Amino acid sequence: MSLKTLGQFIIEKQNDFPYAKGELSRLLRDIGIAAKIINREVNKAGLADILGEYGAENIQGEAQKKLDVYADEQFIEALTKGGECCYVASEEHEGGIDLSRHSVSKNGKYIVCIDPLDGSSNIDLNVSVGSIFSIYRRKHTDRPITMDEVLQYGSEQVAAGYVIYGSSTMLVYSTGKGVNGFTLDPSIGEFCLSHPEMQIPLDGKTYSVNEGNYLKFPQYIKDYIKYCQMEDSETNRPYTSRYIGSMVADLHRTLIIGGIFLYPETQSYPQGKLRLLYECNPLAFIIEQAGGKAVSGVERILEIKPTHLHQRTSIVIGSKHMVEKVEEFYAGHEEQVTLPSLRKV
Repeated sequence: MSLKTLGQFIIEKQNDFPYAKGELSRLLRDIGIAAKIINREVNKAGLADILGEYGAENIQGEAQKKLDVYADEQFIEALTKGGECCYVASEEHEGGIDLSRHSVSKNGKYIVCIDPLDGSSNIDLNVSVGSIFSIYRRKHTDRPITMDEVLQYGSEQVAAGYVIYGSSTMLVYSTGKGVNGFTLDPSIGEFCLSHPEMQIPLDGKTYSVNEGNYLKFPQYIKDYIKYCQMEDSETNRPYTSRYIGSMVADLHRTLIIGGIFLYPETQSYPQGKLRLLYECNPLAFIIEQAGGKAVSGVERILEIKPTHLHQRTSIVIGSKHMVEKVEEFYAGHEEQVTLPSLRKV
């Protein structure tokens, strides 16, 4: 039996969006094309002069890798040529990129937020990295785009997904009607449906957090980590600790086998460190569509109102029952949730 390709699947599902008239389908295909090109370079990174530092910093103050810049260029080129996207917000640029000034994109109906290469600090070490994308529909096409149109709630996403470049390359996405995963078949150069109707288990046996920051975590996160480490046969504890350092890779594992990923607020980042628009919102959209849950600790990720392109947030995301347990710990400390001093552990 032949496998269904990403292009075939998108066309079949096009009727789910009668207002789109094919534009969203073409936009998703454009993203798939960029992902194939990036995958090619990632897979030959050890052979080509594309490893190491680019020699500049992005807006986050992080050193850019050569592949960061390359991936960003590929996405922007694909979205510009495709003509369906009118605006791009990228981790690698301080301001957004208004594509509506280009003749081919002047009538574009979609806004795309991207993290072109998540986990790129691992690329020199041959560890899985990924790309994250989030798509919003324009509210007004008869006037110049405004920042209010860009800064929409995560719940208003019309599509979101990620690509993971690892032992195999997968594109996982949702248009709000479930989650489907496609594996790249290098023999034909096509993403083929391999993981239909993905569902995250309600519980899991792994927790993922950078425990090197333990002393800087708020007390409710510390208490939850201790809970994960305590032995209890009824709840299959202790849990196993797994932390890759690439959010896409950690979330992909969590989606497949269940578990929880935590990136809480710390003394250094009291609002959290991960970016809302192009990391947390799209991955929260995916996890919720698969039956999981994503919160900041205080509120649902998809209900946070963005105020600027590079807004940061804390996040707790994964299997529904595990996230709800963290919320219980938060509720127990709610009246005293403050970032701990280094002396209080």
